[in-house]
Amino acid sequence: MARMKTPSQWHGVRMRRTLAGVDPDAPPRSVTLPASWDETAAAGLAALVGGTGPVRLAFAADCFIRPLAARAAAAGLALPLADRLHALLLTRRGAPDAGLWRRAPEAVPGFVLNLAAFHEPGTGFAIAAFAEAVETAVLALALARPEAARIAVRIADLAGLLAALGLDYESAEGREVAAGIAALLRGRAEMASAHLGDQRLGEQPLGERHGTGARPGHGFSAPAKTLIPGLAEAAARALAEAEAAPRLRHEATTAIAPAGPAEALLGVETGGIAPAFSPIRPEGSLTRATRAWLAARGISAEAALASVLAGNPLLVPASKAAHVAMHERVAGFFHAVPPLPAIVAEPSPMPRARDSLPTHTRGYTQKTSVGGHRLYVQTSEYADGRLGELAITLHKEAPSFRGLMDAFAASVSTGLQHGVPLAEYVEAFVGTRFGPAGVVDGDPAVPTASSLIDYVFRNLAAHYLKGHDLPDVEAEEVLEAIRETPPAPLLPLDLPAATPGERRRALRLIKK
Repeated sequence: MARMKTPSQWHGVRMRRTLAGVDPDAPPRSVTLPASWDETAAAGLAALVGGTGPVRLAFAADCFIRPLAARAAAAGLALPLADRLHALLLTRRGAPDAGLWRRAPEAVPGFVLNLAAFHEPGTGFAIAAFAEAVETAVLALALARPEAARIAVRIADLAGLLAALGLDYESAEGREVAAGIAALLRGRAEMASAHLGDQRLGEQPLGERHGTGARPGHGFSAPAKTLIPGLAEAAARALAEAEAAPRLRHEATTAIAPAGPAEALLGVETGGIAPAFSPIRPEGSLTRATRAWLAARGISAEAALASVLAGNPLLVPASKAAHVAMHERVAGFFHAVPPLPAIVAEPSPMPRARDSLPTHTRGYTQKTSVGGHRLYVQTSEYADGRLGELAITLHKEAPSFRGLMDAFAASVSTGLQHGVPLAEYVEAFVGTRFGPAGVVDGDPAVPTASSLIDYVFRNLAAHYLKGHDLPDVEAEEVLEAIRETPPAPLLPLDLPAATPGERRRALRLIKK
């Protein structure tokens, strides 16, 4: 077999190899990517490409880019599509969703553009490069899925861009910058869709061309002025040209959506138009956006720390009202937007430094079962008896569910170590209803639970929040949770517990 050559666009890029995986129960796979990219990017690449074997970013990208470039050439589209797509990845400005990487159909093929990576010192934002990236994304999605009526070119890390510009997320200036970018995105995406016209792209026939539908600007106007020179003018031109296009190839082109593995690959810190709810990363260091905001204002990390210690915090997270205002300002420029309640989260009043646990801790391990499903709750405490860390171990649930529960427990632990009161978690999660649910066996403090999470926080409240009264679980809630849960496959015998340091052997179903 001939050895694959590194695409020319990646020559000279220093690479590193690491191990990454999506499923914590599956063996990690070898991932090769640029040396400066972190482990989150490696995990994102592993999720995008799929499979279990080694994955090399340059080759994985070339595998979906080369066929698209060939289709573009066959359709007579004279533009360097391969160079553009490779460049977007190399600069971490843009990447497609898993469907293009795996060359598999998606309901709505998507492409994400990382706004923070388009920041340029001096001008503030690379307007021409962003407009070209939008055109490239639309073309790539149309070539990959010629029959698709809807595509989704979306933006991410708006908060990171605003921070690099030295703008507060809550400011009117920040909202006008966001509106300018959203208007430019919508206009250029529709222009690209219209320019594709009736061209036959690839083997599949062209779907029905679509009318213009509800046009941008109906109730949502592009800004007359922004702090980024030329942005308002570019957005207005793009919208005007899109208005003049009689028909589009797609009925929808733009979207706001939750972050996924493509965002992880690009190093995105905040999904879509969401604010950064904390200036601190989970391990306790400042986020990239926080460092950029301080740099834009000429404030060193030491000066920021001194200000905090003096009682004058600089790094105050954006409020819920600011998120709502941002959403209302830009939502009209997108074809698909999640409902506002689903994307709004109330931040803590003030970020706190991480209070790391001591090397040796106390705690307890609770073995119990809920509705016949066994689980273990293990805690670690600070010297004063406060809860600082939580682990939830499930006995025979699906690997994906166990992985989600591990991630949930780690998230709660991080919040506890940053000062979130346990009582807030208890109020939020007691009463959650989904199966497994039912009678609790092994914990006299909690007789019944409406879900595994409901049980965990009732157990924690019983140990750490003495006198914190919780409503009892109604029998109807348990029955409803059980009815709503699809039956899980059962094994005739429990799997033997793995000894320390031993990996449990995977079971394979063999057909006769």
